[in-house]
Amino acid sequence: MAVIVFTDVALTVNSVNLSGYCTSATITVDADDLETTAFGSTFKTRTGGLKDWKLDLEFNADFAASAIDQTIYPLIGTSTAITIKPTSGANATTNPQYSGNVLVTSYNPIDGGVGALGKTKVSWPGNGALARATT
Repeated sequence: MAVIVFTDVALTVNSVNLSGYCTSATITVDADDLETTAFGSTFKTRTGGLKDWKLDLEFNADFAASAIDQTIYPLIGTSTAITIKPTSGANATTNPQYSGNVLVTSYNPIDGGVGALGKTKVSWPGNGALARATT
């Protein structure tokens, strides 16, 4: 079994490479839980329904050109493309690239206290399918 330490995650938002600012990334994929239990059953049965996904990111704050603020702020309220993979290497079965569109629903440009490192956390819902590419 191969294990990985995330030190080189590749992330683009709206075709802008934000990997050098990102400190945490989580993709969550789930499916609706639809109950199919019929009369006479003594245990519940289920089937999977529609799938959904979301992307949670944490960045070191940066207000320079082509950095976090100038990339994300104009996208609030719009759908934009993202790509993310475990390393910056080529797509492979051991380095799948996930891509899709997210709805940029929120952005906290300033989030921190006195003497703290400026951070930005976002949580965006998927807007359509999440693709997984290995080639």
